Amino acid sequence: MNQSDITSQEKLSFDTFKAAVLNDYKYACISRETSLLGRKEVLTGKAKFGIFGDGKEVPQIAMAKFFKPGDFRSGYYRDQTFMFASGLATVQQFFAQLYADADVNNDPFSAGRQMNAHFATKMVDENGDWLPLAQLKNISSDIAPTGGQMPRALGLAFASKFFRNVDVLANETTLSNNGNEVCFCTIGDASTSEGHFWETINAAGVLQVPLAVFVWDNGYGISVPKEYQTTKGSISEALAGFQKQDGTNGFEIYKLKGWDYAGMCEVLEPAIEKIRKTHIPAIFHIEEITQPQGHSTSGSHERYKSMDRLLWEKEWDCIKQMRSWIIENALANETELSSIEEEAVQHVKQSKQQAWEAYLQPIKVMVADAANLLEATGDATASKIAADLKALREPLRRDIFKALATVLYTLPVEQAKNVQQYYDEQLAANTTMYDQYLFNEGPKSALKVPVVPASFDDSNATINGYEVLNKYFDQLFANNKKVAAFGEDLGFIGDVNQGFSGLQEKYGSERIFDTGIRELTIMGQGIGMALRGLRPIAEIQYLDYLLYGLQPLSDDVATTHFRTAGQQSVPLIVRTRGHRLEGIWHSGSPMGMIVNALRGMHVCVPRNMTQAAGMYNTLLQSNDPGLVVECLNGYRLKEKLPTNLSTFTVPFGVPEILKEGTDVTIVSYGSTLRIIQDAIETLNKMNISCELIDVQTLLPFDIHHQIVASLKKTNRIIFIDEDVPGGAAAYMFNKVMEEQKGYRYLDVAPRTLTAKEHRPGYGSDGDYFAKPNAENIVATIKAMMQE
Repeated sequence: MNQSDITSQEKLSFDTFKAAVLNDYKYACISRETSLLGRKEVLTGKAKFGIFGDGKEVPQIAMAKFFKPGDFRSGYYRDQTFMFASGLATVQQFFAQLYADADVNNDPFSAGRQMNAHFATKMVDENGDWLPLAQLKNISSDIAPTGGQMPRALGLAFASKFFRNVDVLANETTLSNNGNEVCFCTIGDASTSEGHFWETINAAGVLQVPLAVFVWDNGYGISVPKEYQTTKGSISEALAGFQKQDGTNGFEIYKLKGWDYAGMCEVLEPAIEKIRKTHIPAIFHIEEITQPQGHSTSGSHERYKSMDRLLWEKEWDCIKQMRSWIIENALANETELSSIEEEAVQHVKQSKQQAWEAYLQPIKVMVADAANLLEATGDATASKIAADLKALREPLRRDIFKALATVLYTLPVEQAKNVQQYYDEQLAANTTMYDQYLFNEGPKSALKVPVVPASFDDSNATINGYEVLNKYFDQLFANNKKVAAFGEDLGFIGDVNQGFSGLQEKYGSERIFDTGIRELTIMGQGIGMALRGLRPIAEIQYLDYLLYGLQPLSDDVATTHFRTAGQQSVPLIVRTRGHRLEGIWHSGSPMGMIVNALRGMHVCVPRNMTQAAGMYNTLLQSNDPGLVVECLNGYRLKEKLPTNLSTFTVPFGVPEILKEGTDVTIVSYGSTLRIIQDAIETLNKMNISCELIDVQTLLPFDIHHQIVASLKKTNRIIFIDEDVPGGAAAYMFNKVMEEQKGYRYLDVAPRTLTAKEHRPGYGSDGDYFAKPNAENIVATIKAMMQE
């Protein structure tokens, strides 16, 4: 190559570098202007609340440069610049979400269901099939609870390790490229005080997974300085013991300055590549970040920052520093940068206006239609209401419904007929808009799984319940290569009740494995794996311990399909065991708490292990998440083994009548059913005929109203379980009495019979006096018959 060619090549390289830098600066300016204008939109009343990423533009641009197709992000609500720079969000989409635009074409992250800067990308199609995630840049849907993104990030990163190490998945190239995907996780420095952060960091250091954690450190947690948040006032110093050394596991730890564009790019490129190749996780502590507008639109940082601090932030603003660096390195002059800045301002203004007009247009159509109908009634009051409605500059849908309802309250039915018809049509359409997608509604709905009854013949063996599960899981792992199971004591010893006995040796420790005592991140591992198209069964050893893992299930799993308008699914199965056994900590049955916390998950309460197997089969044919609570005292009870163990299904929301009767309907589930069956033997001797119904699932609950059909026959009903008063029995009572209108068919007062308010004492007598027993069931039903 001659000197001319070398010079030409060098100029081409310089020009390419210059263009990339100026493009990065453009995105920084666009994002900053978005934050400034977004705050104004909130303060002028066009949006309810705003939270923005100003001050983090440059480090997020540096991070985005190394975010590749196949990678995942599990972040929080400050990452708008990263989204813009990665090509995964536009300014118009950002403002559409700020305005709560319910059209998914305008707000593709949440269809108006989340506040601004809560991002997501589509991961499943309309049929529930996974998109080719290995070819896409993927954003797991953000949640607002501080630190809530951490457990999910562990699972997303662990999935890469799973894909790399499980040989039977070598051909799953649409979901992974040999486990080369990195999970980028972002968190504010103050939120590292949360237990979620520490449990995740410890688990990731033990597991050695490709996790890149970016800690944005602006010195404060809202108004509280970091000295009050973190030991030594520095998360990287507090984590120094996690630094990986030769021959140990742990993390690589980096400290970077948030205003140093070149320095961050220089460090991040090889650091991310190392994570990708070696699966050694890393923490990037990004210090000296500023927050020009304070925490959010709900307050001003001038209230808690000193004048010296405010002046320092102004001087060390990352965009100002990047601008100076560009000029010092002769990459652009003042005129060129001013042009970029002005173009950014105009782009954001135009995008904001386009988002506002797109948001308002369908509402204005509704206003016009509603006003025309009101005026057509010929009523003066209705016309006045129509005029007031049309006068609203920024109407909401609720304004339209309020206007229509006000007229319907007063006008005669015939005169308001057209108004009523329009009201009903729009109410149905808008209710669908805001209520849809709590669960899958297409082919991957658990409620659409074909019902295949369990089949038995004379050759079927009668074996212990745990042996039923052991044989079931053996067949499952042989037939479904995407299934994994993990939890405390689940791997080597095959779980505390032997459901997985011998299966780790057969299918490998990569698919069936032990975890630490860390329920929160066991759930997180499952969440991330499920989002990536795997079928994890995450075990909580006892139902009492579910409290440790409840937050990610309630805030993350149960809301994912809803908050993404059906664009992401989390087919996680949580396996646990509970109900009565011994003492305060191993006999929990907090089903009311679970039912109310986990709307968006199926809650299965099988009475035996055969039913549990059928419920696992149903869940595994759907994309819906589910909790299966096996009976803790049922593993050594004898059950007959079905011939179609791996294929039969239990329909969700369909109770089973275990015994028919004519005098009283008894509704229950789980272990309590065996106590009731003992009581029924005594009641039979008293000529009291009981109909016993097993609800099978609490979520969903009796979708065909079979229980009220029984009540029509018996005219008496009692709900029995071992939750506290007002718990799941009260939930069942509400469903049947109110929703199914069971009150119409009562001859006597309905009853609930539950455990006591306190937890059971240790030992058999503690259980007997704390929870329903055969004697008080008999006494209660006998009293009902005498009313």
